[in-house]
Amino acid sequence: MENLDVETRRGTILNGVLFPAQNSDTVVIAITGIHGNFYSNPFYYDIGNTLSAAEIDFIYAQNNDALGEIETYNTKTGEKELIGSWNERFSYTDEDIDAYLDFAAKNYRNVILAGHSLGANKVIYYLARHHDKNRVKKFILMSPANLTHMMSGVSDGERDFTEKLVRYGQGDKILPFYFMGWVLCTANTAHDWLSGMLDNTNGKNFSQLEQITHDGALIIGTYDTFTDGDPAGFLKMINLHIPTAERNKLIFIERTGHTYQQKHAEIATIIKNLAIEWRSE
Repeated sequence: MENLDVETRRGTILNGVLFPAQNSDTVVIAITGIHGNFYSNPFYYDIGNTLSAAEIDFIYAQNNDALGEIETYNTKTGEKELIGSWNERFSYTDEDIDAYLDFAAKNYRNVILAGHSLGANKVIYYLARHHDKNRVKKFILMSPANLTHMMSGVSDGERDFTEKLVRYGQGDKILPFYFMGWVLCTANTAHDWLSGMLDNTNGKNFSQLEQITHDGALIIGTYDTFTDGDPAGFLKMINLHIPTAERNKLIFIERTGHTYQQKHAEIATIIKNLAIEWRSE
């Protein structure tokens, strides 16, 4: 493993990790979800080691919300910066993904853009807006999240309190409660969750899915609890609204949940086989 620091347009340095192979022309970039780090999602180690052994590079693409707090650096201000799930802004999605793709474009012929959980929702958002198939060859959506379902426990009072802080210019204040019951964050961050910007798999608004022109694969565990009770149906519904549906691969990993518990070797092998198949196309 090697540290991989990439610079965003706003100057923030994102701290990724590269699992290098020997002279690879293919890379899988995995955009992380909220708290999607090596501690909570150790399957990233399995994916990285499996891919590099197959002569495919892997980038664990940590972004603003991989941890509660991340100390980093801003090249524009020259100052240390503290980012994380506590102050993430969804409006940074494009430039965070671009930062990793900018690195990949200089080093690889085949770039596969993957995302896990909220990271998959970010990939959907990105691909709905960017259609350069030289820059991204294929996508992998790993356990995309139903944000409406995730936020079902946010009370009307909590929503109103959040929106009032934002409306009165106090969006940088930390909420006095855990958003969704487990995220300590600013009102601005909670507002982004509530805005619907990345709520693109909830079964009501298919506009982002309908703009995707890339093809790839969608993966989910059959015990995934972030899907409102029907993981297989959820994944099929998402794919149904992607224009490339007939070319996409749907993969269901039996008897595992959102982070592929007890199935880390299986998800790693699946991604390896996809990458091997696609790099020869």
